[in-house]
Amino acid sequence: MDNPYVFITRKVPEETIQAIREVADVKMWDHEDKPVPRDILLEEAEQASGLYTMLTDQIDRELLNRAKILKVVGNLAVGYDNIDLDAATEHNVIVTNTPDVLTDTTADLAFALLMAAARRVTEAERYIADGKWVNWSPLLLAGHDIHHKKIGIVGMGRIGETVAKRATGFEMDIQYHNRSRNERAEQELGAKYVSFDELIETSDFVVNLTPLTPETTGMFNGEVFSKMKKNAIFVNAGRGGSVVEDDLVKALEQKELAGAGLDVFEKEPIQKDHPLMKLPNVVCLPHIGSSSIETRMEMCRLTSRNIRNVLLGEKPETPVNWNR
Repeated sequence: MDNPYVFITRKVPEETIQAIREVADVKMWDHEDKPVPRDILLEEAEQASGLYTMLTDQIDRELLNRAKILKVVGNLAVGYDNIDLDAATEHNVIVTNTPDVLTDTTADLAFALLMAAARRVTEAERYIADGKWVNWSPLLLAGHDIHHKKIGIVGMGRIGETVAKRATGFEMDIQYHNRSRNERAEQELGAKYVSFDELIETSDFVVNLTPLTPETTGMFNGEVFSKMKKNAIFVNAGRGGSVVEDDLVKALEQKELAGAGLDVFEKEPIQKDHPLMKLPNVVCLPHIGSSSIETRMEMCRLTSRNIRNVLLGEKPETPVNWNR
């Protein structure tokens, strides 16, 4: 009997896919920084039992209708808004993701964005690089304190809770908004549950960590930004689609916000001439929330184990739609 076939849509370290090679023939798209073209992805899906995918790969109904023998889609991310989950379930395709293993790393990055935006770190680096530092003055590139300020976390899941844990080290006043109460964060970290409106109106730092859903799409818009404190910092390490970027640009230009730290954007990758890139009070990163060597290697290994388990008829470690 022929082995099942698995297509990997981006180049990943060979040592992380041994679990798949034990049970399947594997083909890897051999371009680390270039997404697989749509037509090739469709062709590969037609003959694959497993797909090892990235957030940039659209696993939609069209693809799933053509993927007659597909059993599993292993997504190398905690999010899976690139996958039509209903269509996958209808086609008996198991979808997996990589939660938990990236929680601490992403929380580190979210807090780094908060600190960099508040203390104008990248702006200060550019100040030196541009040859502008010729003297010292008392308020040179003065930013905003982080300690003892109020942080408002929108999306108190695993990552949100871990960001809150880091905030305790800065003796911050922690409040959050979520679809449901996180009693552990309240009891262990002193986090306070508040309404969305109260959070945006009273927080010194607003940190978005929500997944992208119909309810969260565009939730941070001009009306919301206008209600924030004039000296507030907005941080987005969740999903770019939850922010109306034109409204954010306008709010920053009109000094309705003090600054922003962004790891995700409406359309990725953004270009160097994007309006957000031109604002001195904005820190922009290329979606590297979970990008530490240790975490990305473990994400790759977990994705491989998930695909292997499904191909063997076993339950994957982190299924999304196993019981749907």
